[in-house]
Amino acid sequence: MNLRDLHYLIAVADLRSFGQAAERCFISQPTLSTQIKKLEDELGIQIFERTNKKVLPTELGEQVIASARRILKEQNALKELAATARNPLAGNLRLGAFPTLAPYLFPSLIPLIRQALPLVRLILVEEKTEPLLNQLRNGQMDCALMALPIHDDFLDCEALFEDEFLLAVPEGHPLADKAEIDQEELQGETLLLLEEGHCLRGQALQICQAAGVGEEQDVRATSLETLRQMVRAGTGITFMPHLAVREETGILYLPFARPAPKRKIGLVWRSTSARKQVISKLSELIRQAAGQGRAPA
Repeated sequence: MNLRDLHYLIAVADLRSFGQAAERCFISQPTLSTQIKKLEDELGIQIFERTNKKVLPTELGEQVIASARRILKEQNALKELAATARNPLAGNLRLGAFPTLAPYLFPSLIPLIRQALPLVRLILVEEKTEPLLNQLRNGQMDCALMALPIHDDFLDCEALFEDEFLLAVPEGHPLADKAEIDQEELQGETLLLLEEGHCLRGQALQICQAAGVGEEQDVRATSLETLRQMVRAGTGITFMPHLAVREETGILYLPFARPAPKRKIGLVWRSTSARKQVISKLSELIRQAAGQGRAPA
C-alpha cells in the first residue's frame, strides 16, 4: 500500500466510476482497477461493490475511505508544515469569512495580498459563523474573519476594525429626510432581517430589542443583496453594514446618531497554528482593505 493507491481509492469513491477516476488520476482504467484490487487483496476486504452501471463502497469500504482521507490530509499538512518552515510567507492560506462580509471586503483585500504576499496561494471560503468555527477547530481553515467576541479556548483572535450600521430605507419613507437616526425613532417600526444562522441577524436583533423594534416575521432574507432589493421595492427597512453600502437609486442609507450601532470584525485562528507570521501580515492587509472611515478596533 502506498499514498498513490490512496489517491486512486479516493478518486473512485468521489466519482463512483473507475473510468472517470482513471481520467482524474491520468492513468488507464485497467491500471487503476488493478491497483484497487491489489489494495483490497492486501487488506483482505472488499472496498467497492462493482456492477456494470455503478460502483458503491461497502460498509467496511466506507471506513477505509474515511481513513484514507485522513491519511492524505495529514500528508498535505506535513507538506505545508515543511513549506512554512522554509518560507513562512509562502504556501496555501485558507481564509474564511461570513456571507455579510466576504463579498464586500474580499475584492479589495485580494489584490493587496497578491502584492504583499506573492508566494501565498490564497484559498477563500464564504460560510456562516458556525461552519467557519468548525473548520477552524478541525484544521480545514487557517484563519477566518468573524464578528467578535468569539469565546473559545482553542482559538486566538485579533480585533481589526469596526463596521457601523446604517438604516436602509426606500425613497419616500417617513424617515428618509432625516440627517441621522436616533434609535428611539425606530420604535414601532418593523425591520427586515436575515434568516437564522447569520451572525448579522443576531446583532440586528440585539439592536431591535434595545430600541423596541419589531421584526417582519413573514419575510427573512438569505443575503444582504436580497434585503437591499426588498428595501428598494418598498417592502420595509433594514440595517446595512457600512462596508456593504453603495450609492444607488431608490434606496437611502441613513447614519445613526452617536453612539452608532456597529459590529466588531476580527481575525480568528487556532492557538497552535504554525502560520502566525503570515496571519500577522494578513491582519495588516485586512485593516488596509477595510478602508478609511472606520473606527479603529
